[in-house]
Amino acid sequence: MAAVDSFQFLYKEIARTCSFYYDTLALVGALYTASKAVILLKKLLLTCQNGATPVALAYAEELARQGVSIIFITENPDAVRDIAASLPPTYGVETVVILADFSSDQSALKLIQEAIRGKDIGFLINCVEEALTQPQNFTEVSEVGLMQVVNKATTVMTLMTRLVLPGMLQQSRGAVVNISPGVCCRPLPGRVMLTASMGFLDHFSQALHLEYGGKGIFVQSLIPFQIASTRGRIREGWFTPKPQVYVQHAISTLGVSHRTSGYWPHTLQCGLINCIPDWMWVFGTRLFIS
Repeated sequence: MAAVDSFQFLYKEIARTCSFYYDTLALVGALYTASKAVILLKKLLLTCQNGATPVALAYAEELARQGVSIIFITENPDAVRDIAASLPPTYGVETVVILADFSSDQSALKLIQEAIRGKDIGFLINCVEEALTQPQNFTEVSEVGLMQVVNKATTVMTLMTRLVLPGMLQQSRGAVVNISPGVCCRPLPGRVMLTASMGFLDHFSQALHLEYGGKGIFVQSLIPFQIASTRGRIREGWFTPKPQVYVQHAISTLGVSHRTSGYWPHTLQCGLINCIPDWMWVFGTRLFIS
């Protein structure tokens, strides 16, 4: 046997010998994970809060493609009428549209509770309404407006999660995805209530995952940055993907990462923002935003 006088040489020889086994195990693991994901998707239903947002609509179509029936919960049924009508003939799934207004109180929960009674809810997708992301100084927001922000951005998501979680626990399976804008990953002037609400949702999702992750429930805090939208006049680009492209990436993280941007260019953006020193961030927001 030849003498080995270099650890690096020995490592390369061992790695070359074992590479076939690594590739085989990786392939088996990927196939097993994919098969489990498809089985999970085809058996369960989706509830979509604030279902008129582009990301929510893209989630609905992508999951319907996998055989998941969709329940849209929205204040504006006209915004989801077309997609709700197109999904059944295209993918052979059921769709239900529930009109619910949470701006003043939570009385709409009773309506939703009756609509989902006896249904196997496996997904809950909570999306923050796009209108809440518009900048506005704190003192310029009325008391009624403040309550609407709190209700729509935090209370509704919390109560919706509480509503579907018992059924998920009975089945020992389910996924809750709370989507909040990445632009509020650090405090911003003009978005005081929204930034605070997003902080609550992020920690709420993480704590919920710790509490129920071992019981078959996967809770994900999804924090995207800008998504291309015709309504918001945001053009498609590398950092601004189409909603369909973003959702394809985000769904691949479901069951893998409980806190993510869902799209790796957005992860780069988040990392760069978090690297900015506090004093520079404060100076920049005062100079360019205030």
